[in-house]
Amino acid sequence: MAAVDYALLNRQLESLLDTRDWLTNSAQTCAFIYQAIGELNWVGFYLQRQPNVLSLGPFQGKPACNPIPFNKGVCGAAARQQTTQRIDDVHAIADHIACDSASRSELVIPVIVDNTLWGVLDLDSPQHTRFSQEDQAGMEALVATFISQTDLPCATNND
Repeated sequence: MAAVDYALLNRQLESLLDTRDWLTNSAQTCAFIYQAIGELNWVGFYLQRQPNVLSLGPFQGKPACNPIPFNKGVCGAAARQQTTQRIDDVHAIADHIACDSASRSELVIPVIVDNTLWGVLDLDSPQHTRFSQEDQAGMEALVATFISQTDLPCATNND
C-alpha cells in the first residue's frame, strides 16, 4: 500500500471544514477520511453525551454498536485513558466489541477539548496490522485540525 501524505490530507481537511458547526464538520471529517485513506471498513465518531458512556455520532460504514461504556472495548479504553489506542489484532483484545466481524485492526483517537473528553474518532480495517505509527501520528494531526476548525459543545451537551 502506498504511503499516505498526511500533510496534504491535513490541508485538504482544513479547506473542507468551512463551517464551525460540530455536526457538519464531524460528518465531513468521517466522509473525507473514509474516502481518502485505503483499507478502512468503518470511520466514525463516538461522543461522550453522558458520563462514562460513548454514543454513536456521525460515521461512514456499516451500522455500528451503540452505546459503548468506558469499561468495554478499544473505544472505551481510549475514552477512559484519554490516549490513542492502536490495535494490530482486535481479536486478541478480550473485551473487543465486534460490530463488524470483518474488522481486524483498529485505531481510536480521543477528541479532547479544554482537558475534557468530547468523544473519540474510531477507524476500523479488515486488514491485520493496518495502522502504523505514521498512520497514528497522521490521524492525530487530522483530529487536531478537526478540533481547531470546529466549535465543539461541552462533552455532555452535544446538541
